[in-house]
Amino acid sequence: MTKRTTLLTTILLLLAGISFAEAPATMRLDYFHSGNRDMEMFSVEQVVIEPLPWTGNMHQPLDNTLRGKYLFEVIDNESGEMTWSRSFSSIYGEWETTGEARRMNRTLHESIRFPAPGGVATVVMKKRDANNDFKEVWRTTVDPSDYMNHHESAMYADQVIAIHNSGDPAQKVDLLLLGDGYTAEEQDDFIAKAQELTDALFAVSPFKERKDDFNVWALAPASAESGVSRPSTNTYRDSPLRTTYDAFRSERYVLTFDNKAWRRVASSTPYDFVEILTNTETYGGGGIYGLFSTAAANSASAVYLFVHEFGHHFAGLADEYYTSSVAYEAPEDIVEPYEPNVTALLDPDKLKWKHLVGESTPLPTPWPKQEFEEHSMSVQQTRAQMRADNVPEAEMNELFAYTKEYSEKLFEQNEFKDSIGAFEGANYQAKGYYRSEQNCLMFTRTDYFCRVCSDAIEKVIDEYTQPL
Repeated sequence: MTKRTTLLTTILLLLAGISFAEAPATMRLDYFHSGNRDMEMFSVEQVVIEPLPWTGNMHQPLDNTLRGKYLFEVIDNESGEMTWSRSFSSIYGEWETTGEARRMNRTLHESIRFPAPGGVATVVMKKRDANNDFKEVWRTTVDPSDYMNHHESAMYADQVIAIHNSGDPAQKVDLLLLGDGYTAEEQDDFIAKAQELTDALFAVSPFKERKDDFNVWALAPASAESGVSRPSTNTYRDSPLRTTYDAFRSERYVLTFDNKAWRRVASSTPYDFVEILTNTETYGGGGIYGLFSTAAANSASAVYLFVHEFGHHFAGLADEYYTSSVAYEAPEDIVEPYEPNVTALLDPDKLKWKHLVGESTPLPTPWPKQEFEEHSMSVQQTRAQMRADNVPEAEMNELFAYTKEYSEKLFEQNEFKDSIGAFEGANYQAKGYYRSEQNCLMFTRTDYFCRVCSDAIEKVIDEYTQPL
């Protein structure tokens, strides 16, 4: 990192009202994650020292929420003490549950970030087993003084915009909005959209009440042409972040598989969480806990997509819907899921949100499940045909609006419409998994989180902003 880029970054952050306390460097371990349904392996690609010092909350070095499929721990070799840990999920972790993982091997590039240790340290990677207990799957050594570590420069620092500035990144949740598919001439459009969606996020509880616990940054490296790839319609764009529709051959699932590309851009600014805004109109998005979320910024459902997908990425919330097609295969055995907002209800007396359930609320909790399923499955067939016919997006938006109105009217008739209980149908499965309320932003395109999801979100905010 050159003196010039260090100065540039410091000036930009000071102009934004940010001052860094003394903090360790930011270390990033880039690695390859390979395998199939039956085996996996990890290989070091490089150790990176990012241009900015660590901007996370040093008061809570160990993860207390444990919402992901994987967990990494940093252990000081001299003392044997654990200095940092974080749970996360990954694209590979999703891919291995698809049918494709039974037929072939894949390799995906991944990263974990942590404050640079004071000396040589061991990074231990753990993964949940069939019972959702963490078991070690890999370990490697990192040395912050190794001259072979790659030192990145803040090459995008002069393009970073502060959308919402609440103070010192070390005491705030830093959300980075990355734009993809925006040309140099469309930068103002991106900033306007970033501001619009930021305002929308902070209009939803509990983000509304915790707005001052967040900083929001925005950055969109210029693209040669507008938009991102959508292979199912023969649309291909060589956008800077390589974001694409049709992830895992699901037409609405939007991801980037180029981890190195977006990490290189993101390292120029503080970030704990990232949402990628695609310069597209077609409905689509995605969210992976601790990695990133995505949303089609120009969709009529952009606000819903932005907030819903951020729920996955930020708080590890599970999808509560189950009638839409997904690429993942159903689990062979039903065990209690680790996500905070769904349950297998194997023991109602140990329901994870039992303290919120009223004495008169039955478990499982009745709701118009059959009527909802019949309507929803019919809509899904219509939707699939409309996508096959490549109808204008306005027609698809009309279908979404109709579905939302139908569901809200149906739910209003239920005796337990305002109750917290255990409503069957969640986690992509019609049977065997339950959600806490009849409706929630993680279930339909409504505009509010249920109480359980809200509480789960607040716990993450506390982990990034509060001392122990």
